[in-house]
Amino acid sequence: MAGWTVTRGKAVLLPMANIDTDQLIPARFMSTPRTQGYGRFLLHDVRRNARGEPAPDFPLNAHPDATILVAGRNFGSGSSREAAVYALVDAGVRVVAAPSFGDIFAGNAVNNGLLPARVAEADAALLTKVLSTGTAQGAADLGARLLTIADLSVPFELDEVWRTKLLNGWDDIDLTRQHSTEIAAYRARIQSDPGRFPDDNAVRS
Repeated sequence: MAGWTVTRGKAVLLPMANIDTDQLIPARFMSTPRTQGYGRFLLHDVRRNARGEPAPDFPLNAHPDATILVAGRNFGSGSSREAAVYALVDAGVRVVAAPSFGDIFAGNAVNNGLLPARVAEADAALLTKVLSTGTAQGAADLGARLLTIADLSVPFELDEVWRTKLLNGWDDIDLTRQHSTEIAAYRARIQSDPGRFPDDNAVRS
């Protein structure tokens, strides 16, 4: 997974709160191999009308090339399924801006290079106003922690460890590997003096 500092693209408004992971990708599609791509399943049921046909006025149907989504609070709530993030990433989405996110979803997002940009409620209202009449070009800057859509720039909150992972394209394993020197030194210490660390049998073995 490649890291990034600034991403630019088309921004669209998804004027919905509490979009959960079952809406992001219904469970019936999760047996599909990831190699086949999950983008076609993103919000599969939500973006269709009562006849099961794609609704032409749904934002992602009208603008399938959007890479920045602005949504309501509690985005990605519900189950822990990582496939919800796969669906977004495979559809080309790089940033989701919202006032709040499901905790597990946000962690999964970062591990897959997707930015969960948490913005203040007041700033979310401003972004909503900017996008209420259509799309606009946008950019997210990890260094400045700044989201810009059209002429509006708002800050977003992002844990420093998560920012580091996105900048470098790291997941949790990659992050741990950055401490390999310290881990090796600790291992050497306990192997040289096993009586000093009686509870570290698993590490010594």
